[in-house]
Amino acid sequence: MNAVLQYILYLAVLVVLAIPLGAYMKKVMNGEKTFLSGILNPCEKAVYRIMRIDPDEQMTWKKYAWSVAFFSAAGFVFLFLLQLLQGVLPGNPQRLPGVKWDLAFNTTASFVTNTNWQAYSGESTLSYLTQALGLTVQNFVSAATGIAVLFAMIRGFIGVKTKGLGSFWTDMTRIVIHVLLPLNLVISLLLVGGGVIQNLKGAEMVSLLEPVAVSADGEILEDAVIDTEAGTVTVDGEIVPDAEIVTEQFVPMGPAASQVAIKQSGTNGGGFMGVNSAHPLENPNAFTNMVEMIAILLIPATLCFTFGSAVKNKKQGIAIFAAMFICLCAALACVAVSEQSAATQLTENEYVDTSAENQAGGNMEGKETRFGIATSSTWAVFTTAASNGSVNSMHDSYTPLGGMVPMLLMQLGEVVFGGTGCGLYGMLAFAILTVFIAGLMVGRTPEFLGKKIEPYEMKWAVLVCLATPIGILVGSGIAAAVPEVMDSLNNGGAHGFSELLYAYSSAGGNNGSAFAGFNANTVFLNVSIGLVMLFVRFLPIAGTLAIAGSLAGKKKIAVTAGTLSTTNAMFVFLLIFVVLLIGALSFFPALALGPLAEFFG
Repeated sequence: MNAVLQYILYLAVLVVLAIPLGAYMKKVMNGEKTFLSGILNPCEKAVYRIMRIDPDEQMTWKKYAWSVAFFSAAGFVFLFLLQLLQGVLPGNPQRLPGVKWDLAFNTTASFVTNTNWQAYSGESTLSYLTQALGLTVQNFVSAATGIAVLFAMIRGFIGVKTKGLGSFWTDMTRIVIHVLLPLNLVISLLLVGGGVIQNLKGAEMVSLLEPVAVSADGEILEDAVIDTEAGTVTVDGEIVPDAEIVTEQFVPMGPAASQVAIKQSGTNGGGFMGVNSAHPLENPNAFTNMVEMIAILLIPATLCFTFGSAVKNKKQGIAIFAAMFICLCAALACVAVSEQSAATQLTENEYVDTSAENQAGGNMEGKETRFGIATSSTWAVFTTAASNGSVNSMHDSYTPLGGMVPMLLMQLGEVVFGGTGCGLYGMLAFAILTVFIAGLMVGRTPEFLGKKIEPYEMKWAVLVCLATPIGILVGSGIAAAVPEVMDSLNNGGAHGFSELLYAYSSAGGNNGSAFAGFNANTVFLNVSIGLVMLFVRFLPIAGTLAIAGSLAGKKKIAVTAGTLSTTNAMFVFLLIFVVLLIGALSFFPALALGPLAEFFG
């Protein structure tokens, strides 16, 4: 019952916060006055003057797309060079060297595409300057880019015989200044108050409460007798040669809270520390865990209500939200039951006590004891439903079905809320596909929000919906045929294939989470995964803007008795069905070779 109450609490808080924030973001989108306008409007106007932006410009979809491409390319070059040159730049108290070109390419592609896949450990690879000026900035602007493209698509629905979709530069400025900066200032302060570190000090070495003995192979000797004065380690009465006595621990420092805030709210996911939000200095307790976890889905859920208000049909926004929310709850239930029950292979011989009385029970491997199964399972579902990728537990240690559900959420195209903006415009592409299929079934002209859906929109909608499956399946298929990739696996057999499939699913879903047993820092994996991330980010953006431009040029069609309703329960069911159908048809063979084979094996 305690676990069930936790699940209900997390979902309830998410909905309660999303509704008023949705109304606020609609006002920001339209340039209307808000309670922060007096403070933030002067900042917005100053940016327009400095950057010579015309806030009233109306871009065609092609100009909007080129603006997105130019802005992303400029950010790509800057971040790539920043990593290569960090060894000679300031803000590097650890004196870390420049990053290798292949890892720098992978990391740059990751953060520019809002994926934040990490083939490195942040505290031992990147300087404070690179983390703050490079990664954190991209966390803001890549998230804002997704929201801006969504705003353009919304204008496509509400526009009548017009070519203009607004200005990309105006949208970016308003989103960053009026939404992301104030929201993340609040989140950062909450995290600092909860104990997340925020400083510019170099890493510290602190004395352990008691020494630890480590063998020459790096294995901790649990039952060793340590004589620090003599420098000897004894096990079962025999001295262990070449054993090392460890008396100090490396404790990373740095501006973590400010990066953690935007990594969560911007659905980025890149951790300041290598183990992400499982690290006690990045996520120390239940309070910070609650703040970080709710922040993951806050903006994606909010945008559903923003969409409904913007198109002047709140029921439409609620219908899209309902479809996403039902999928989220179903996924959460599957993971929760699987993890609480543990794996069949463990329970059949009573290796694991799965009772929940007076102790955690279930599958606690890879989970922090301060969080437990309920919070870990919720985070795993939230982070893969959104294109976030942050983790507070290791998904590699989940049960076969518990690990399959997060993988499937990414493979569906990250449309169960998904990323900031990109999740909703991805789901709207599925909605266009749904009304087209439903229209053919009942013999009605396909239309959505008063706009007729024709072959041009359908072609682009299909590309948007299939970009993720193409990127994941092609990328993982090629990787599975490369012999050197096998050396990166932590396991063999079905679970090893799951590690590989999860990695490319994470990249193809612009998610960024990992099974945590897969070594991706090789030239082939860095380059191939980077290319997959770029492909599945920018093809859907181009398709979305093309659809928006076409819809904006059309006239509104009057609603009649023959119009297919897109706000009732039947449409919600059809939308969920189409999303799952495409996901199941695309990925069932691959899932059968990985988690399903492991479950039944």
